[in-house]
Amino acid sequence: MAGMASSSRLREAFRGWLRRVAETDEERLAQELRDWASRVRGTVRIAGAPLRQRVKVAGVVRRITVRPVEGFEALEVVVHDGTGELVAVWLGRRSIHGLVLGSRLILEGVIGREHGQLRTVNPTFEFA
Repeated sequence: MAGMASSSRLREAFRGWLRRVAETDEERLAQELRDWASRVRGTVRIAGAPLRQRVKVAGVVRRITVRPVEGFEALEVVVHDGTGELVAVWLGRRSIHGLVLGSRLILEGVIGREHGQLRTVNPTFEFA
């Protein structure tokens, strides 16, 4: 009986190893981000964030863009948490000191959907 349990554990460990080897870097990074974001107290996952309610999300900066918006410049930052992406927009800003690709952020604001994208405007933030 003990030999069968040991054999079963060995098979399961081997299957886990095979899954890990077959994973792409993108899948591995997404899992690491999900694990990290789930440990940030008081946050929700981007994919499950309710619309038109104040929420807190945690993620990593994937893209930074400065765009003109209605006569002003706006800083747009795409944040990814392994479950989805959120575009954070800060109106009237060209940059945020210390914000670079790969920065870990905790954002708090009201999320809406515009042109199929989840967006938040002028959220409060902190570096994690």
